[in-house]
Amino acid sequence: MSIKNHIPNLFTLSNLLCGLFSIIYAFDNQLVFAGIFVLIGAFFDFFDGFFARLLKVSSDIGKQLDSLADLITFGVAPSIIVMHILLFQNQDNTSFSNIHFVALIIPIFSAFRLAKFNVSTNQDDSFIGLPTPANALFFISIPFIQLYQKDHILNNLFSNSYILASLIICFSLLMVSSFKLLSLKFKTFNWQENLSRYILIFSSIILLSFLHFVAVPIIILLYLILSIIKKFK
Repeated sequence: MSIKNHIPNLFTLSNLLCGLFSIIYAFDNQLVFAGIFVLIGAFFDFFDGFFARLLKVSSDIGKQLDSLADLITFGVAPSIIVMHILLFQNQDNTSFSNIHFVALIIPIFSAFRLAKFNVSTNQDDSFIGLPTPANALFFISIPFIQLYQKDHILNNLFSNSYILASLIICFSLLMVSSFKLLSLKFKTFNWQENLSRYILIFSSIILLSFLHFVAVPIIILLYLILSIIKKFK
């Protein structure tokens, strides 16, 4: 095989490496650095597909490798991050000393979601279930909010272990659901055909500019709302 065929796989393996670094930092309780590596992994995850399409070198091995890397970076890594958040919140509370184990369902449901994606033949115009990167971005935003925007109301919500555990369960179920969610792939740049995508992109830019890290979970919720609206149109 030529070097060209391996370029997308190099990006995929870089994504995997970022996931491994994220896990290492998470176990060292450096959750912001752990989140940063998940973000870098998302960057590599985007470009492995981009270059596969650009170079026309898509393969079944690349598809499987991509899912394996995603499971580590967007499944296991955010799970360890959230587990440490719950551990810290309940370190003096013996009644809920094991609540952090609920975070383990993130990689379990991520694995099932990725397996469903790999065997699906209808993923062109929409995602079936919440994509694992979107789920990961929601949860890795929490340590950033807790460190840099601790006075925001969202931080108060995430500091409640009941709410955080409930969010883990709800988002994990969304990943394996049959609910159709908006795909961000543009077939054309027609405004009418891509109205929901443009609204999401422009709203994300505005929210990030004004709300910073707090914007991330809001953007994920906006993504879900726009997908619901599009479905019922």
